[in-house]
Amino acid sequence: MCRLLSITSTDPISPMVAIRAIDVMKEGHDGSGVGLFLTDLGGEFYNFKDEPILSGIFSNEGLRNLDRYMIDHDFMVKYKLSIKPAKNPPVGTPKRDNYVIRVYEYPEEWKGLSKEEIEYRLMMVQLQLRYMGEEDESMLIFSFWPDVIIIKEVGDPMAVAHHLGLDREELMARVILAQGRQNTNYTINIYACHPFFIQGMATATNGENTAFIPIREFLISRKFPGYAGYQSDSEVFTHILHYMHNHLGMGIEMYKHIITPLKDNELDDHPNGIWLRKLKQCCRPLIVDGPNCIIGCLPDKSVFMVQDSKKLRPGVVGGRPGVFAFSSEMCGLNAAIPDSYINLDYQPMKYETVIVRSERQKIEIWNQLEALTHPH
Repeated sequence: MCRLLSITSTDPISPMVAIRAIDVMKEGHDGSGVGLFLTDLGGEFYNFKDEPILSGIFSNEGLRNLDRYMIDHDFMVKYKLSIKPAKNPPVGTPKRDNYVIRVYEYPEEWKGLSKEEIEYRLMMVQLQLRYMGEEDESMLIFSFWPDVIIIKEVGDPMAVAHHLGLDREELMARVILAQGRQNTNYTINIYACHPFFIQGMATATNGENTAFIPIREFLISRKFPGYAGYQSDSEVFTHILHYMHNHLGMGIEMYKHIITPLKDNELDDHPNGIWLRKLKQCCRPLIVDGPNCIIGCLPDKSVFMVQDSKKLRPGVVGGRPGVFAFSSEMCGLNAAIPDSYINLDYQPMKYETVIVRSERQKIEIWNQLEALTHPH
């Protein structure tokens, strides 16, 4: 099993808060890796909210290839944070040349493009760079998106955090999604490390999705370039979220209705049963087979948690107005927010979606058995 921790806070906080909470839950993960998704950024990156940020790991040769590519495509660096560890890495962590986080200025020719076109082009740059470095691992690309930083590495989460100096002020953020990984289904591959990301949204999962193959094949058949990779069976959860949000135009209220639809007899009694039955039929290939606990972040900085219908993975949400945490275990929540209000603690059950909006004032709970707010 993996261990997940997400924090959403009015004030920027250090990713070390999440790393320490993951460390408290270390009996539930094997220390094989760590992944961090940071958004609603603080520090110096707060000054570049609208410019795309590239996150990745580069060999020295890969860095030269990156520079050539970006210059050829008229991307100019506006700000950068380069982490170049001088000492030997921790046990189990590969020796890397450069961990790179760079803010770029948009090419002149992109001015006047629609938001959708810009978002598509950003995704394509990320994919092209990833493919360029795939064969020799000279470039490991995690994201290229405004107001997003992703850091991934193999090894013990706490050891990696100290090795990379993740306590630096530049990395403070208002939304942090972290995972301590146990890669039980595949060989260790840094692209299999959660959280997964596509066009402003990210998810991390604790569990197993045995319906991975048919879901992957359905997504690939959509012919959308971003539905690629799949070194982990959990990456499809991010892509289903994206498909629902960007292609079907639906809100997070519908996510569970797609991945874990109600049974036919439950739909018979549902106020929106006729419409939900049609949705179930159309999206049948996207039904997951768990157990899974999923924590995710939407482009509007809302953070959510869902369980699949088997409800066999732990998950709790809690905190206080201004700061909330989503955690695999209660001890992780307590470590992240020691002064949380215990009366707000909530463990979502199999029908529920729990969400905290970017205002960070309350926990919302939706139940699949209830009438939909926006059924179309």
